[in-house]
Amino acid sequence: MATMVSFHAHPDDECISCGGVMRAAADAGHRVVLVVATRGEHGEIVPGVLDDGETLAERRVKETHEAAAVLGIARVEFLGYVDSGMVDTETNGLDGSFWSADVEEAAERLAAILRDEDAEVLTCYDRIGGYGHPDHIQVHRVGRRAGELAGTPRVYEATSNRDEFRKLMAMAREAGEEDGPDLDPESFGSPESELTTRVDVTPYLDAKRAAMRAHRSQIADDSFFLTLADDRFALAFGTEWFIRTDGDPAHREDTLFPAERPRDSAG
Repeated sequence: MATMVSFHAHPDDECISCGGVMRAAADAGHRVVLVVATRGEHGEIVPGVLDDGETLAERRVKETHEAAAVLGIARVEFLGYVDSGMVDTETNGLDGSFWSADVEEAAERLAAILRDEDAEVLTCYDRIGGYGHPDHIQVHRVGRRAGELAGTPRVYEATSNRDEFRKLMAMAREAGEEDGPDLDPESFGSPESELTTRVDVTPYLDAKRAAMRAHRSQIADDSFFLTLADDRFALAFGTEWFIRTDGDPAHREDTLFPAERPRDSAG
């Protein structure tokens, strides 16, 4: 059995982009380690969630451990940086923010965990961080460099299929549905031609949604993530997409552990 380290920017990112592959890996007997760059200090807060005197960072750490238990994660680590906030906000450049961190220094923090775990698989994000958030872009930079420093054999960039996303947005418009994520399909995820790995996580969607529900300070009960009908949720979140850094889109994989199974042909 192998060890997989999944690296993310903020609490709740892990279940949205990699919840299925983490639960699948754990169920297959692999060791799953979650590393989060920040504690999400500058996230918007669902009203009425925090206890008296409780900070958002404290709550989000608790929620991360609760979600980790749902996903079968064996170890949770925080790198200790501060949430940088959304793009072009004053928090981007504050001392301790992840966006302003030295990439080499941050990568060494992550590489130390990779070495300690003798990790065979690392996930980070694609070059635009999925949708352009500063901390997500930094996860890409730091994750790629940490994989090099630690000599991790397989590094995967978690992303979304931009072409499939366009189709889903068109379907939603045709159905008269206006609720959903406010994202530009032209600058979201990666083109299908760049994707190397398509993982069907539909058997793990209950766990994925339960992990989302654990992040109640960020994901309200009436949110898009939790109110979407099961069939639409499966369309939107039943496949997790990746770019393997040494992979070939012409020979698409369907697992992050290809040693267990030969690569599939393109399709």
